[in-house]
Amino acid sequence: MSERGKEEQEYSESYSALVNKAYHTLLKPLSRGLYMLELKGMVIEEGTDSGADPEFLMELMEINEALDEVKTPEEANKIGQHTKGKLAVLTEEIDAALLKGELQSAKALLAQMKYFANIEEKVKEKLSEFM
Repeated sequence: MSERGKEEQEYSESYSALVNKAYHTLLKPLSRGLYMLELKGMVIEEGTDSGADPEFLMELMEINEALDEVKTPEEANKIGQHTKGKLAVLTEEIDAALLKGELQSAKALLAQMKYFANIEEKVKEKLSEFM
C-alpha cells in the first residue's frame, strides 16, 4: 500500500470515529442537551445538586424506594413507564429552554433528566432480575 493510501485510510478512520461519536452524542436527549450546554460554556458537574428542589428530591426518593420494593415485572414496568413519561416531558422542556436561550433553566432541567435517566437504568436492571 502506498504511503498516501495509508494516510488517507488513517484519516478516514479517525473521521469515521468522530462522526460515530457525534451521532451517539446527538442521538440521546440527555447527552445532546449536555453537549448543547457545553457549547455555551456551561457544564453540569457531578454532585452539584445542592440547589435541587426539595420536592423533586422527595419524588426521587419515593421512586427509588418503590423500585427497591418491586416484586413483579409489572410493578417495574409501571415505574419505567412513569419515568419514560417524565423524560419525555423534560426533553420537550429542555428543547424549549435551549431554543429560548434560557441556559440556567436548561441546566436545571438537564440535572433532573440525569436523575430520571439513572432511574430508567435501575428499572432495566430490576427487569433483568426477573428474567
